[in-house]
Amino acid sequence: MSDDARPYSRQESSGARLDRNFNEQLQELRVAQAGVQIIFAFLLSIPFQQRFTTLTDLQRHIYIVTLVFAALSVVLFVAPVAAHRVLFREGVKDFIVRYTAVLTACGLGTLAVTVLGGVVLVLDVLLSHTAALWTGAALGLLALVLWVGVPWTRRRRTPPGKADVDDGVSPRGGQSPKIPG
Repeated sequence: MSDDARPYSRQESSGARLDRNFNEQLQELRVAQAGVQIIFAFLLSIPFQQRFTTLTDLQRHIYIVTLVFAALSVVLFVAPVAAHRVLFREGVKDFIVRYTAVLTACGLGTLAVTVLGGVVLVLDVLLSHTAALWTGAALGLLALVLWVGVPWTRRRRTPPGKADVDDGVSPRGGQSPKIPG
């Protein structure tokens, strides 16, 4: 029997599940935040380099889009911390877990654009438009497969009733989480 075939269950209260889910989300955010902050800091320094003035209009546009998406990534990945701080001890952990799940998913999308934009910009400067775009497309496809395709394929194979419904993500196309309120 493979590990995928064994049913996984956990005996815990809904409060304990919310606490565990939020702690797991914070671990995910710690990984993402460090990388995003480094990329953002690097992007902020680029215009102050002498060679920046030699960029083509296309390269400048790629840079601007990449910088804006990096800033969005920082905002999205830090927002759950701010929300938790504002709502601390207000008894709304269920909202915080759902809200964090949505913000993290959006942040991963903006992070993907940031990474791809950075790679395309550098390869366009070093190699050519064609090499940059093909490499960016290949990396984008790989990110889509690994970040979305594989998890969604596995999610579809999960039997009904086995999903961790308190993790802020609605199982198998159910009603999406309601953030307000």
